[in-house]
Amino acid sequence: MISINNLHKAFGKNKVLQGIDLSFEGAGITAILGPNGSGKTTLIKCILGMVYPDKGDIQLGGQSIRHEWAYRDQLDYLPQIARFPENLTVLELFSLVKDLRKRTASGEELVELFGLKPFLNKRLSNLSGGTRQKVNIVQAMMFDSPLVIMDEPTAGLDPVAMIRLKEIIRREKERGKTILITTHLMNFVEEVADDVVFILEGKIHFKGSLSALKAQYGEAQLEQAIAHILEGKDPKIPNRFSSIC
Repeated sequence: MISINNLHKAFGKNKVLQGIDLSFEGAGITAILGPNGSGKTTLIKCILGMVYPDKGDIQLGGQSIRHEWAYRDQLDYLPQIARFPENLTVLELFSLVKDLRKRTASGEELVELFGLKPFLNKRLSNLSGGTRQKVNIVQAMMFDSPLVIMDEPTAGLDPVAMIRLKEIIRREKERGKTILITTHLMNFVEEVADDVVFILEGKIHFKGSLSALKAQYGEAQLEQAIAHILEGKDPKIPNRFSSIC
């Protein structure tokens, strides 16, 4: 569904993306990982059309997204920090988002799942951080789009809400969706992701399955394998999924 070819982006002298090549096809959950400043957010913003790359191309369904906007109707986006008008109630926000997208939406099940009914008529300014994140998830996921991008979706969630989020993500995968997630929680990645893309200093240092990454560094835990990449250690077992840049 998504093809990213030789993507470069710099902000002044800071080279944020340096020749990114990626493709995501069909149903699956991919975790895009990397330390702060690695280029994850810039890559996501390029896909969303919020940042224009200096070089390279992104295609969605075989069509370039450069200078296009209609393709955004094929994706749902969950921002890390949701900045909504504070004076709106939760219901008013949902109505506003539906009006802006002009698409059929179904959020009742999600509202029930996250226990948001008591908060529907409360203003966003009066909600806790965890409740606001639940609202953020509902407004992003109530549209049935083939591509879902989630930026740090677990922020502020309690254990029960985390379970519900995992259920939603797995269900959307079963419905054939392509799901991209950025997160710093390795346990969350191990529970939901099929594949991992690890970006460091604007370059891809690994793309493949979780099991392949662990095997490559001879580790049983994902966070230990990631630590090896960050420390610049050589992989113990070469594999066909990796791309060391």
